[in-house]
Amino acid sequence: MSNQGQLCSPTVGRQVIDFVTACVGVTIMMAHGFGDPLQVYSADDLVGMLLTHVNSLPREGKKVKPIACTENLVGFDVLLAHLWDKEVTAHLGTQSSMRALSEQKTKEGACGSNSDEDSDELSTDHHLVVSWIRWQGKMPRRPGRPKRIVRVCWERLAEEPVKTVFNSHLRQSFDHVPRAVGDIESEWALFHSAIVEAAVASCGRKVAGASRGGNPRTRWWTPEVRGAVRLKKEAYRAWLVCGSPEAADRYRIAKRGAAVAVAEAKSRAWEEFGEAMEKDYRSAPKRFWQTVRRLRRGRQQLAHTVYSGDGELLTSTEAIVGRWKEYFEELLNPTNAHSEEEPELGGLGMDCPISGAEVAEVVKQLHSGGAPGAEEIRPGYFKAMDVVGLSWLTCLCNIAWSSGAVPREWQTGVVVPIFKKGDLRVCSNYRGITLLSLPGKVYSKVLERRVRSIVESQIEEEQCGFRPGRGTVDQLYTLARVMEGAWEFAQPIHMCFVDLEKAYDRVPRGTLWGTLQEYGVGGFLLRAIQSLYQRSVSLVRIAGSKSDLFPVRVGLRQGCPLSPVLFITFMDRISRRSRGVECVEFGGRRISSLLFADDVVLLASSSSDLQLLLGRFAAECEAAGMRISTSKSETMVLDRKRVACHLRVGGEVLPQVEEFKYLGVLFTSEGRRDREIDRRIGSASAVMRTLSRSVVGKRELSQKARLSIYRSIYVPILTYGHELWVMTERTRSRIQAAEMSFLRRVAGLSLRDRVRSSDIREGLGVEPLLPQIKRSQLRWFGHLVRMPPGRLPGEVFRACPAGRRPPGRPRTRWRGYISNLVRERLGVLPEELVEVAGERTVWSSLVGMLPPRPGPR
Repeated sequence: MSNQGQLCSPTVGRQVIDFVTACVGVTIMMAHGFGDPLQVYSADDLVGMLLTHVNSLPREGKKVKPIACTENLVGFDVLLAHLWDKEVTAHLGTQSSMRALSEQKTKEGACGSNSDEDSDELSTDHHLVVSWIRWQGKMPRRPGRPKRIVRVCWERLAEEPVKTVFNSHLRQSFDHVPRAVGDIESEWALFHSAIVEAAVASCGRKVAGASRGGNPRTRWWTPEVRGAVRLKKEAYRAWLVCGSPEAADRYRIAKRGAAVAVAEAKSRAWEEFGEAMEKDYRSAPKRFWQTVRRLRRGRQQLAHTVYSGDGELLTSTEAIVGRWKEYFEELLNPTNAHSEEEPELGGLGMDCPISGAEVAEVVKQLHSGGAPGAEEIRPGYFKAMDVVGLSWLTCLCNIAWSSGAVPREWQTGVVVPIFKKGDLRVCSNYRGITLLSLPGKVYSKVLERRVRSIVESQIEEEQCGFRPGRGTVDQLYTLARVMEGAWEFAQPIHMCFVDLEKAYDRVPRGTLWGTLQEYGVGGFLLRAIQSLYQRSVSLVRIAGSKSDLFPVRVGLRQGCPLSPVLFITFMDRISRRSRGVECVEFGGRRISSLLFADDVVLLASSSSDLQLLLGRFAAECEAAGMRISTSKSETMVLDRKRVACHLRVGGEVLPQVEEFKYLGVLFTSEGRRDREIDRRIGSASAVMRTLSRSVVGKRELSQKARLSIYRSIYVPILTYGHELWVMTERTRSRIQAAEMSFLRRVAGLSLRDRVRSSDIREGLGVEPLLPQIKRSQLRWFGHLVRMPPGRLPGEVFRACPAGRRPPGRPRTRWRGYISNLVRERLGVLPEELVEVAGERTVWSSLVGMLPPRPGPR
């Protein structure tokens, strides 16, 4: 603890008392008449002071213990002598004492006792004293506080006059560019300065983010509320001074008036919020959905301090930014990375240059609200460009293509930490998202299309991630169908759900280049891909501050359009090399694995076969520079009797579970869907609770706006994975109850109002949810029927598993449920079902005319 004291001048009544606090507990006091409020002269990072009056002679007859503090707290006593009785808050005898419990600095510290006595004895006849602190000198900037940001008003590019001015400035710059530049860095510098200057000249600038100091105020903290609360405090102080019944009555009246003022102000604030939301829904839908997403996430807390790698708490902005740089530099550059051996490119040939049509198609698919990279170029700039701007961008891409080099800014990533869960001050509780240069992403997307045209036909059917015409439903249905058939015919299935450690960030680039050559990617195309990684660097942006650049030598670039196809090609090579004879046979189809990007499921008919399959897969991963996470990988066995499955990876045993969430859907060892439907209803209810007060129940918002949230957020969460459901009577009842729970809130009704569900839907103009689910299931059925040969979901749909059914009533199969649904509602016989569903136009018209379920509800 420091030996330096702190000079303070608190004003008590009409007398100012100067005193110096020191760690040894010595207090020096000087009274000198009137003065300013409490002043702290030598506490640069002092954030607060808590003062309380304690009797010098407590009733218990013990002395109050001195406060023992850590290195960040200072304790002191102040003796107040010869003060009026009315100016102190506690008095016994002729003296009163004020104890300043602690002065806390910005560094955290725990206040403890250094006395040998058992406990502090504090009497109850004292009151809290609130002190005002006036800082001397410049207020230090709080660590982690966002800086003042000035950005271009790029939203104005949606206006035709602004877009015309933008293209006019860009055309003038393009006309003055010499045609024989040729060098990628020079061409990029001209293009970058021209497009930024054109955007500034046409759109203007505005201040965004945190501007100047001051604590944020809530919407309802108005001057009227502030005045009412001030009157209440003054009445409270007057009551403490005189203690008369009249003063107590005045305090009660002021307290009641302050409560009424706060309630009215909060009500007005919610009304204004609802009106603003309704206005945004009609005129600014993007802002409306941004507000909804913010309300769903809740309040995002900012960590103003972080722990270093050694566990020390860092408080300065420089130290915090440096710690984030250190963390991500270690994360993105693992020490066990494979060597970066560059493959021989061979003859480059004369691969065709990039056409203007390719660039125009990529620009057309850009999202207008995408985040910019380090060069601060927005997607709106490109979408507003005319033919001249697009031709300049195409010329820039062709220079990069022919030279095999890209600008340094295209290789620079901006890493933004996003909090997941846990302690805000621990860096590992964050995930980093990388923002890349937008022109570089356009160039990467052009390369991605060329790479995909080469490798797509070579990737195995078991991989459904990042592939056109495939999605999570394909893998979910395949696994559910295999488990359904295995349970029906009492065939055990041993499964291992594999998790790879930091899969994207662990891909060795040298191994990746060799893999691409194996799949036929070479020449100019491979050289162009490598150029994006040759000088790959990143920086960390946290609360408006940026770190220094650091190299990134391993892994794929996050946020790059080219990375997904590169990753699935890399994983396909591992899957091919690890394949053996171990598998699950399902109607003549051999299935050993299911992959969705890095989400891997290994399947075998026995525990020993699964161990062999897992061992080969782990070995291939190690050879390719990847590693299986033994803490997150788990095994599960589908069998009618309990069977143990002890799998080992690197000497560690993987845990066996009774249920596992794969691609967002819960699979159990009994193959039932009840737990998953319970999860869906619980997740949807959580969303409704989050938005209930702010959106769902707001009368200021129109029913149309609230129903848009119902259709866009609530229903997708409630019905995710419904293609796999077998709708029993209990399931129908629970889904309908969850549906009506939301709709009743929108209508402002409850179950006590005893209004029929059909009347509520009719009043809101909403179609019942159950028919929507059934139509979607029938569309998926038709999609399965029309799948071409070789597609895995279609193969398992048409397959008939071998075996003998055990005695007892079998479960309702998904296909049997669909057959009964079509026969009852559409009048199509089971033997004609496949033929009818094979005709897309006929089947689509039948599904669209699906009548509601007969009978009153």
